[in-house]
Amino acid sequence: MDLPDFHIPHAEKIEWMIETNGWALEPVAAQPESDPPVPGYAYSIGLPDAVSFPDVAVFGLTPVAANGLVTLVADACRGGTEIPLGVELVGLLDNDLRCVFAPIDLGEWGAFFTTATAWYRGDVRPMVQLLYPDRNGFMPYEAGYEQRLRLAQPVIGTFG
Repeated sequence: MDLPDFHIPHAEKIEWMIETNGWALEPVAAQPESDPPVPGYAYSIGLPDAVSFPDVAVFGLTPVAANGLVTLVADACRGGTEIPLGVELVGLLDNDLRCVFAPIDLGEWGAFFTTATAWYRGDVRPMVQLLYPDRNGFMPYEAGYEQRLRLAQPVIGTFG
């Protein structure tokens, strides 16, 4: 018995996710041998059209966890919540943890988001980095942030 071939071209997977969900999640594997090393990350494609919010990049989490956070953002936006950019906020994440949606300069960091660039056919859409705290509540730009996590969650967005 031959099994069906479930190899679907990547663009069709993105299209299916956007048709099903309103947006897609693109996971990117870590590149530990690059210089500097690049951690694993994931980002949304389609949020600006779906919920009028920039696409979201999350570093250092599994694709499942990143998907959960992007879903949280999409659901909040669909529910009418206005999420400010570039400032710390409390109340979106569980346990009143702080987070920041830091705008990303795609002129500098666009190479991280090639699938989104291809999907939007080169039309630059806004992208933000969701910065989240370590288990002690420190943000990645604070002195007390857990050292071993600094590589996992580099800060590429701007804020403040």
